[in-house]
Amino acid sequence: MRKTALITGASSGIGQELAYIHAQKGGDLVIVARSEDKLQHLKEKLEQQHSISVKVIVKDLAQANAAQEVYDEVVNSGILVDYLVNNAGFGQVGKFYELPWDRQGAMIQLNIVALTQLTHLFLPNFTQRNSGKILNVSSTASLLPGPLQAVYFATKAYVTSLSNALAEELSNTNVTVTNLMPGATETDFGSTSGMDKTALFANAASAKTVAQEGYQGMLDGKLDVMSGLNTSQKIMMSLVPLTPKKILLKQVHQMQEVQ
Repeated sequence: MRKTALITGASSGIGQELAYIHAQKGGDLVIVARSEDKLQHLKEKLEQQHSISVKVIVKDLAQANAAQEVYDEVVNSGILVDYLVNNAGFGQVGKFYELPWDRQGAMIQLNIVALTQLTHLFLPNFTQRNSGKILNVSSTASLLPGPLQAVYFATKAYVTSLSNALAEELSNTNVTVTNLMPGATETDFGSTSGMDKTALFANAASAKTVAQEGYQGMLDGKLDVMSGLNTSQKIMMSLVPLTPKKILLKQVHQMQEVQ
């Protein structure tokens, strides 16, 4: 039986690669993003190549009522979602007190509120059917504080914490919640946030690799999937719990300074 996946932030990067993967497996899609042109192009390509059905929802999830509007449109279309992929998100580099509040407020709305609300809206149906999978795209940034990206790192810490907690709440059901934690990845995120000019993004992983590992982790019902790290980054992440916090903060600060 075909599975339908709803993917936010599907117009580029990891979200787009996740859409390709799901379509290749013969699954239908609901793709959500702000860019109508990109979504329509993706829809036409996937429907033509894989003989699936793709519904486009053009929505800016940084707006207060957007998550509810997405859910309502899905329900009114009679679509039954099997996989919810909360991928949309963005960051911004700079000192917290110097960055404009409207941008940081929108980041919180998208990275935290929209993700949480969509999860809250779709979960009752998942639990009622005792079937469904959720993939929340967090970040390795969720595991440590992030000077020069203070709000972004904090929002991702929230996503990881929420995802893990929900996974345990649902542990006696067939509904799973998987937390995907990419490292630096080749997406529009780097240029949008300004991170592409930092040392942290010097050896970014491909979005396709991260998407493949995240999607498989979701199918397997894994709790956490860490992806896209090179050897030195893996070593650094393994040392995070052992490193004095002041030293860790300085290291992260230096890596996020624009070159």
